[in-house]
Amino acid sequence: MIKGIPASKGIGIGKALVYKEAEDSNKFAGRKVTETEIENEISRFKAAHEATGKKLDETKIKASKVLEEKDLQLFEAYKMVLNDPILNDMVLANIKTQLLCVEASVLEAVGKIKAMFLAINNEYMKQRAEDVENVGNYILDALLGRERIDLSHLEEDTILIAKDLTPADTVGLDKKHIKGFAIEKGGETSHTAIVARTLEIPAVVGCGENIMNISSGDSLILDGETGIVIINPKATEFEEYSAKFLKHSTEAEEIKQLRDKSAETRDGIRVELVGNIAKPEEASSVLEKGGEGIGLFRTEFLYLDRSQLPTEEEQFQEYKKVAESMGGLPCIIRTMDIGGDKQMKSLHMPAEENPFLGYRAIRICLNEIEIFKTQLRAILRASVYGKLKIMFPMISGIEELREAKKILGEVKAELNEKNIPFDQSLKIGIMIEIPSAAMIADLLAKEVDFFSIGTNDLCQYTLAVDRMNEKVSYLYNPLHLGVLRLIRNIIEAGHQAGIKVGMCGEMAANIENAVILLGLGLDEFSMVPSSIPYVKRAIRNITFEKAKQIAENVMKMENTKQINDYVKERLYAD
Repeated sequence: MIKGIPASKGIGIGKALVYKEAEDSNKFAGRKVTETEIENEISRFKAAHEATGKKLDETKIKASKVLEEKDLQLFEAYKMVLNDPILNDMVLANIKTQLLCVEASVLEAVGKIKAMFLAINNEYMKQRAEDVENVGNYILDALLGRERIDLSHLEEDTILIAKDLTPADTVGLDKKHIKGFAIEKGGETSHTAIVARTLEIPAVVGCGENIMNISSGDSLILDGETGIVIINPKATEFEEYSAKFLKHSTEAEEIKQLRDKSAETRDGIRVELVGNIAKPEEASSVLEKGGEGIGLFRTEFLYLDRSQLPTEEEQFQEYKKVAESMGGLPCIIRTMDIGGDKQMKSLHMPAEENPFLGYRAIRICLNEIEIFKTQLRAILRASVYGKLKIMFPMISGIEELREAKKILGEVKAELNEKNIPFDQSLKIGIMIEIPSAAMIADLLAKEVDFFSIGTNDLCQYTLAVDRMNEKVSYLYNPLHLGVLRLIRNIIEAGHQAGIKVGMCGEMAANIENAVILLGLGLDEFSMVPSSIPYVKRAIRNITFEKAKQIAENVMKMENTKQINDYVKERLYAD
């Protein structure tokens, strides 16, 4: 038995397939060239660099069919490594000054940068080291004409064993026959682990070098919840895990049966479960999972990775597509939330020391008014094809909100003057994601038709924690009483003003958290589509009175561990 890090839940049973990449690049280590060959080696590197960029773009397009927008950011991480001047300058310097061949130059540069990251002892830097190594392998693939083994078509139930899998490898897996994978490297937050969870493939990572001692054809059991890989299991072990697998499959089938049922508690209180999407094509997955609409349509995909701004017509077609695909169900379109970690090439935005606290979201819109108006016109025009709503992000005070509404009013007047139809009763809301907005929610509620709480940023700003910083990420907790009190304040303020309050942050997708939110009176839960049926089951299995009692008791507690333990005990008690 081998113990690793659990990365994606589920039981996998099948024959081992040990995936070993060709390691012929190492034979180039230290190989020299003559001075007359320098220019040719530089040209080879530039061609391989360009080919790698194209390969990553192609893989991202392929991945976009199965991954959500937030998970596609891992390909942007690879592109950042590929275009990093430190890597590129180091490779070129190795060729010019040390007369190393291009393969040796890439190996040398990747090795040095990787060692720099690994010298900093934290999980985030280890992940960056893996990214550098993976990008280096992509470049070497291009240089050597290597093709990765096709894992998209297999003939039997298989547990894949490998030193590492890139996200591109993972996206291409044959989901029919790949019953799980275990790899030597990686951590719970690695890109490969994230993709595995999204694709719902059981996975164990960080197994160590012993995992490569497994032979292809060995019988394996993989437990993605405990991180265990059992080699050639005994009959008793096989029976035990077969029963677990059957239970897991039965639960999954039961979950599917909830698709057309409402999210209603045992004592008749109904809430709305809707989905977060980043592209029109993802709307179908919300309906497939039993969602009742779209609680957050991120529009950033229209603005990123391009040198020119999207036209009004281009945006109109995308919003119209979503409106029509939802068949009359509501769809909340968030105006562009650019800035922070989402940079826009067409605006030539300057680098900032604190981008999450800087020039972003509604702040850009109120400064670049024509860009803002173009998007608003497109949304309004599309509103006649469905039930669209507009939501402004990053509102910190009433002045910003009123200015945004004023600009929206001007756009409506322009469309009316030209007799261009739109939904005259289209509802307007805001994301509450800044503590200042949460504290004046009673004032803001009088100005809008709905609230949606963005807990990802609300937690980050309230707790002063960069959730991407591994050294402090342990402090990022949506069940911190400071965050919970702000959420309660927002819900109460909204209800006093007679408006609905939803949540589109990741907190809404967690079952234990959802019970607390239900008890606090949240009206709408928006989440990644795959989480909808699980939250629906939790809501249907509890009474509102019990959830309310849990929430009331939680608000009297002192720390998050106490809250977590209490909620789990009460939620799963008979």
